[in-house]
Amino acid sequence: MSQSTVDPTFYRSPAEAAAAPPEELAYVVAFDRAAQKHDAMTVVDVNPASDAYGQVVGWTEVPGLGHELHHFGWNACSSALRHEGHGGELARRYLLVPGLRSSDIHVLDTQPDPRAPRLVRTISGKELSDKAGYSRPHTMHCGPDGVFLTCIGGPEGDDDGPGGIALLDHTTFDVLRAWETDRGPQHFAYDAWWHLNQNTLISSEWGSPSMIEDGVVPELLLGGKYGHALHFWDLADGRHVQSVDLGAQHQMVLEVRPSHDPDATWGFVGVVISTEDLSGSIWRWFRDGDEWKVEKVISVPAEPADPDRLPPALKPFGAVPPLITDIDLSVDDRFLYVSCWGTGEMKQFDVSDPAHPRQTGSVRLGGIVDRAAHPARPDLPLAGGPQMVEVSRDGRRVYFTNSLYGAWDDQFFPDGVGAWMAKLDVDPAGGLSVDERFFPHGDDFRGLRPHQIRLQGGDASSDSYCYR
Repeated sequence: MSQSTVDPTFYRSPAEAAAAPPEELAYVVAFDRAAQKHDAMTVVDVNPASDAYGQVVGWTEVPGLGHELHHFGWNACSSALRHEGHGGELARRYLLVPGLRSSDIHVLDTQPDPRAPRLVRTISGKELSDKAGYSRPHTMHCGPDGVFLTCIGGPEGDDDGPGGIALLDHTTFDVLRAWETDRGPQHFAYDAWWHLNQNTLISSEWGSPSMIEDGVVPELLLGGKYGHALHFWDLADGRHVQSVDLGAQHQMVLEVRPSHDPDATWGFVGVVISTEDLSGSIWRWFRDGDEWKVEKVISVPAEPADPDRLPPALKPFGAVPPLITDIDLSVDDRFLYVSCWGTGEMKQFDVSDPAHPRQTGSVRLGGIVDRAAHPARPDLPLAGGPQMVEVSRDGRRVYFTNSLYGAWDDQFFPDGVGAWMAKLDVDPAGGLSVDERFFPHGDDFRGLRPHQIRLQGGDASSDSYCYR
């Protein structure tokens, strides 16, 4: 890829990414739980100097109903600086937006007007099933050989068959094949990311579609039947190398966040809940010789609560679990952010020593019991809680939305989850404060529920860097 044609948002190193101009727009997917309105890609103005700061300034609907747009990503990112065969034309331009329920993948072009993405192609769930043998696409990363798309389900007609990773062409977006050549024992799928320079992919486990699409199934949870392992793969070969079982009590091993240092061999993964005490936890993986090891480094306890204030699923326990549903690691690997959706808390940990995290900040908004209000609207109790979290490249801003997954929203917030997005300002020494000027909510999202966020020019959870 010649230097003259390199996308300026492809950064060679974490430091170069942090020094780049700040984001001015955030792309936020939003879905209609009732499947009566079109799901949409919304565009939010995040430039503090703009007259439209904190407002939804773009809206692109996708055809059809009931997709449940969930996680999405760019067709290309900084890792392209290590890829071959792109003819010098690859750019961070297209957003690939899967429907978790429909399995269709919508391709949105953010050019020429970044505030008005255009739908240019829809890849059908049938193509995904026929060519890769998967369904229910969940998370994607631009990487070697193509776009890696983790999928919760197996092929059409066998949705609960093993999930895995589909490979899509970087430029045509055609589904190429299943990425795995030897899948080993992994059956459940969720997230996947990598250490590019170590030729290692790390993948995690949630559950098959029938276990998640109607909410948490108590019998399966208490029986330790959801995913509880982390997997390590040969990235070039698509070959499973090692599994580490965290223990059946540690249910739902979700977001993987490798260090952004291309020479590092460690990262973090979040676990939603322990069936022993309803705590959530963060685990660190690291390489020890030729072996990968995983250890728990953070435990977040459940909080006692009056059963009368709890949804039916939690009444027998008399407590609110934190429900760690997302984590994000700043580009400089300094701070880890932990979304505790159940208690309505966003935690910040200093992970300069990744083996010994130290909490340095906390903000509460929403929560199953607390319903903590935003300072912009102290009169408005909030449902939902910090969920999908995204950190700016320079680490100074943290954005998050409040909806988790339609059926789970309804299970834990049966009186309605609402719709809102918040922004936190980060003290470089540690600490968080809510930006009182930034609070898209309610009718701003036209009755849809906002979920994942991507930042213009890249962000902390979508880029892999190739050089120091």
